[in-house]
Amino acid sequence: MSVEDRRKDVIRETDAEAVQLAKTLLRSARYGALAVLEPQTGMPLASRVGVATDIDGVPLILVSMLSAHTPALLADPRCSLLLGEPGKGDPLAHPRLSLVCQATRLERGSGDHARAERRYLNRNPKAKLYSALGDFSIFRLEPARASLNGGFGKAYLLDRTDLVTTGSVVEELGASEQSALEHMNADHLDAIDVYAHHFAGASGEGWTIAGFDADGMDLSRGDDVCRVFFPQPLVNARELRPVLVDMARNGRTAAQAQGDT
Repeated sequence: MSVEDRRKDVIRETDAEAVQLAKTLLRSARYGALAVLEPQTGMPLASRVGVATDIDGVPLILVSMLSAHTPALLADPRCSLLLGEPGKGDPLAHPRLSLVCQATRLERGSGDHARAERRYLNRNPKAKLYSALGDFSIFRLEPARASLNGGFGKAYLLDRTDLVTTGSVVEELGASEQSALEHMNADHLDAIDVYAHHFAGASGEGWTIAGFDADGMDLSRGDDVCRVFFPQPLVNARELRPVLVDMARNGRTAAQAQGDT
């Protein structure tokens, strides 16, 4: 058996569990390793960047022209992004996601830039200190394909359709997302803690919502983040409120039942 045949043999069929893990890694990432090509040499250059996601799931980065990777992206938009948090023990035993992307610089003043900047700063609020500086730009890293390593013996190949949401729900949520999360963070912090505890298995109090999308929501508490998926992806933005109400009720009911046993 050739090396290529052995490699194919270890790739598992991409199923719903693998897609959800990949989306969890993507939506939960606060930073990643970005690999670009040096314009002068064509050699690969890797660096760490802050990361968020646009509402459709495309990764976002906010970078300065003073960084070597920014002029590299402008010269050649081909790049790769590695996401995944190492934990205790062997770092290679923890899930990670590698995306093959094309970088697109968003024009300041455009609607796409305004939405991307809002979502990036909701996820990375400390970036407000420098995001308005003229030498900083936001790029969308459009994924063409990805490889997921979910741990030993758990390798998968994914394409763009596995990771990126399309359809009218994307624009609808983009228009209504900010008011919805501001309302939840101002008036329903108790419900957000329920989402974190029951649906993400997170601990602690004081969670807030950093973003909504058709698949779920991203929660944060200081430097901690967690991902909560909706029972079913939203078809339109009007479904968001009743889904949140149902999830809070179901989470509280489950917590009460557990406390009674």
